[in-house]
Amino acid sequence: MTSVLVVEDEASLTETLRFNLEREGYDVHTAADGAAGLSLARSVQPDLILLDVMLPVLSGTEMLRRLRRESDVPVLLLTARTAQSDRVQGLDLGADDYVTKPFSVVELLARVRAHLRRRASAVEAVEPAAIHFGAFTLDRARRQLRRGEAVVPLRPKEYELLAYLSRHPGQTFTRDQLLNDVWGISFAGGTRTVDVHVRWLRQKIEQDPARPRHLITVRGAGYRFEM
Repeated sequence: MTSVLVVEDEASLTETLRFNLEREGYDVHTAADGAAGLSLARSVQPDLILLDVMLPVLSGTEMLRRLRRESDVPVLLLTARTAQSDRVQGLDLGADDYVTKPFSVVELLARVRAHLRRRASAVEAVEPAAIHFGAFTLDRARRQLRRGEAVVPLRPKEYELLAYLSRHPGQTFTRDQLLNDVWGISFAGGTRTVDVHVRWLRQKIEQDPARPRHLITVRGAGYRFEM
């Protein structure tokens, strides 16, 4: 049975989510603070997590930060904060989606189904555990980029963008496609976000960032990755 972990300190909302998720056929686990949520995530290993941002003991963003060191489970943030900077922070930490309270339960369930379908497709896809290009190795199991034996530090979205592009070498993606597939349909930022992350990646993987060999700009279209 597909399992969903709900980490939310508002008891009435937790029960509403539990009722609706169980009606959809999911096995539901709940926690009321970030520390308990992180412990459950490690022990239960759910297929998806609904995570409130404002939590006692350990905040939702800190729980997400720690979780991303060891897991790529889909995480949907639930929050009353509406500022774009808050959304960007959560997504940059590795969240897959962002839902602002109050929200439609029907829409939330649709997002849950969409992310679970995407994850199932990713698991079914046969992919190499590591990709080698130039002097670098992209290790999917560890979510790491290495140059030789040295780990190249990457922000969560830098890693996800590089991993996504490297799965489709030679294929050109528009900025809008990358925003939708890497940042998610709820991301409120503009396409400049993609350009900024590409620039950061080039500084780390290109011998001459001004004349890139791997992350290529396709004028009037977007970007493509070359091995």
